[in-house]
Amino acid sequence: MRLLSAGLLLIAASALAQEKALSLEEALAAADAGHPLMQAAQADLDLALAEERIAASGNDATLNAEGVLRQGRPTAGNGDWREDNIARLTLRKTLLDFGRRQGQVDAARQEANARQLALMDVRDARRIDIMARFFDVMLADMRYGADNEFMAVLYVRWDDSKKRHELGELNASELALLEARYQDQREKRNRSLMAQRVTRQKLAHALNQPGRLPGTLAPPQLKNNDRPLPAYEDLLPLALESNRKLLAMQAQLNAVAARSEAIRAGRSPTLDMELMAADYSRDASTRDRLSGGLILNWPIYQGGRIDSRLARQLAERTRLEAQAEQFRRELAESLLETLQEIEWLRTSARPAAEAQIEYRDKALDRARAEYELEMRTNLGASMAETQVAAIRAAEAEYRLALALARLEALAGRPLADFPTQTRFTENP
Repeated sequence: MRLLSAGLLLIAASALAQEKALSLEEALAAADAGHPLMQAAQADLDLALAEERIAASGNDATLNAEGVLRQGRPTAGNGDWREDNIARLTLRKTLLDFGRRQGQVDAARQEANARQLALMDVRDARRIDIMARFFDVMLADMRYGADNEFMAVLYVRWDDSKKRHELGELNASELALLEARYQDQREKRNRSLMAQRVTRQKLAHALNQPGRLPGTLAPPQLKNNDRPLPAYEDLLPLALESNRKLLAMQAQLNAVAARSEAIRAGRSPTLDMELMAADYSRDASTRDRLSGGLILNWPIYQGGRIDSRLARQLAERTRLEAQAEQFRRELAESLLETLQEIEWLRTSARPAAEAQIEYRDKALDRARAEYELEMRTNLGASMAETQVAAIRAAEAEYRLALALARLEALAGRPLADFPTQTRFTENP
């Protein structure tokens, strides 16, 4: 890590902006910002919560006011047309529905749980995307610095060779080769320069700031890169219990079960209470100004409505169970691949990169000493090779940080919560 930190200091200064360096922690704080993906997931959750409130209010009391203006001819008396106006208030509430409403509420609540988990899953994906875009900018800056240094070295060689060519010490073919090498490196440097702008734009979009390209980035402090991890066999059961996508699928299955129970309750009766207060312009012995009663409604025959709706729920359950089983297999594979990638990065890629940096540091010291003794002029190339070695080490650390972030998302819990932690052993 000391060698990596030294390499990161070689990042070329960006001319895109002059402002306080953006840290990885500050960038990750934007994961909850109003990004379109987060807004869409939040809208899905809001819709599910609204459906839950609708279901919960299904048996709420209703109070209706009714006014009737009319005239009628009584059957007795002189038979003249007389006013027969009515003003009426009716209060009605379902007392028993034998599971209809509760099943609908349970189904809506489970759907809301699934949407909440989906929102958290989107947030995890946003954090990983921000990290990846942040690291891309860091690497683009480092590659530009190295490519620019190589270009400067090749330009000096080509420019110095022009004088040798004029003196007849170098033929035209050799001079053309030096120019071709310089032009190739110049083209590579310019591509690296363009990559600086492209990676910054992608980071700006990930941060939900499309009109504001970030300038200088602070080297990230990747403290979790050396955190010990449990073995695959210990981590897999935890992931199967805590993975948010899998939990969301289970919530949807619970919703299907609750919805099916509500549909079956459609064969049961309902018991309603009704209270009424009324006033009439024409009195009659059969009219009540105050009344109350219980209403029992028992569906005797409903055709194929219940069976067809249950068949649809059965098909939905079968589909969700198949998707959940397939995802369990994909989760097991992804978890193993991620753990193996972390082990390879820690035990192979990182030591190889650090060895390369150590070698390049010594080669740079030797080139600097030779330059001071005017024995050789390869100091610039050695400095560029040192930057290349730093890039290799940075890539390994950044890949490791991303792999650990993916591991957290797969397991559905922070790395600090992983039990029975063991270190990977380095292979000889």
